[in-house]
Amino acid sequence: MHIAFLTPEYPHKLSTPSGGLGTSIKNIAEALKEKGVEVSVLIYGQQKEQAFEEKGIQFYLIEQRKYPFGGWYFYRKYLEKLINRIIQREKIDILETPDWTGITAFTKLKVTHIIRLHGTDGYFCHLEGRIQKYKNYLFERSALKKADVIISVSDFTGRKTMEVFDLERSYSIIPNSIRIESFSPSSFKPNPVRILYFGTIIRKKGILELAKIFNIVIERNPEAWLTLAGRDVIDILEHISTLKLFRQRLTNQAAKRFEYLGVLDYAEVKEEIGKASVVALPSFAEALPMTWIEAMAMEKALVTSNIGWAPEVMVDGKTGYMVDPLDHQIYANRILKLLEDRELSKQMGQAARERVLERFSSSVVAEQNMKFYHKLIKNQI
Repeated sequence: MHIAFLTPEYPHKLSTPSGGLGTSIKNIAEALKEKGVEVSVLIYGQQKEQAFEEKGIQFYLIEQRKYPFGGWYFYRKYLEKLINRIIQREKIDILETPDWTGITAFTKLKVTHIIRLHGTDGYFCHLEGRIQKYKNYLFERSALKKADVIISVSDFTGRKTMEVFDLERSYSIIPNSIRIESFSPSSFKPNPVRILYFGTIIRKKGILELAKIFNIVIERNPEAWLTLAGRDVIDILEHISTLKLFRQRLTNQAAKRFEYLGVLDYAEVKEEIGKASVVALPSFAEALPMTWIEAMAMEKALVTSNIGWAPEVMVDGKTGYMVDPLDHQIYANRILKLLEDRELSKQMGQAARERVLERFSSSVVAEQNMKFYHKLIKNQI
């Protein structure tokens, strides 16, 4: 069985920067390879064409090409020709693509094609209350209609996507996964007053609400400390640095107990997770967040949002707390409770890791994917 993944991002030194989507694809690609599946990864939108093999996986970096007009169409046709050539030459059985921007719209692929729902532009626009560009809507809807099969990383994402695009298509649910061996509990004790947020510094992740929440926390626990780690972006509404907006919302007292670490590599992120007593991730828009699963795997009690996908990851009151990010007082209360009750925090962290081991380990999820692929190849789906 030969599975290929087409993706705009992948965490590799030779490719352009990657986020959670690329990480989720990397985790499942490597786990499948370890279980004997032949795997290829095709990364489009790159600076130059390149093919190489690494860890038994065949990589194809596909150059982003420019056209005087109609680039959205001509680049897709270029991808179609190149991908079909690779499919036939390498005898690929299944091509899987993400839903983002509908890259397979208006293409004819000579292979069974899966789209995995990680969150379309339309999905995130809906969650954030923004209007999607019609062109993006058209591309994403067209791609979803043409796909042979659809997988979603969460049931909420599947249902909401079908609603947004007015489609009546069935989908199977297979969650994101992590390499559990890469996220072991820290051997050292965490800082008892340290709160961590890690991920992109962006409005949709609830970062501006976290400033207001921390203002309340610091009033009741003046020793508390908040650390942010991640890439700062320009705010979509106010068109300035989101980090600057965050700082503007802090009280003078809170500003003195806050630090921003910037963009960290994977090892540094894990070190910061290990130092934290509480991980706060009040996001408004996710499909199935990798950051949550990574922190849970390291036995951290989380305080997250309670929106849509959240119950498919967390168990409120067991692996941490789920709270509406707009309810600043209750959110702050949950953080304070975990800071004050170390035994409770420890118990929740242990329960969080157990949940990841059972549901989100790449080995477990790879088995689910393999069963799905085998049925698809045998035309039983």
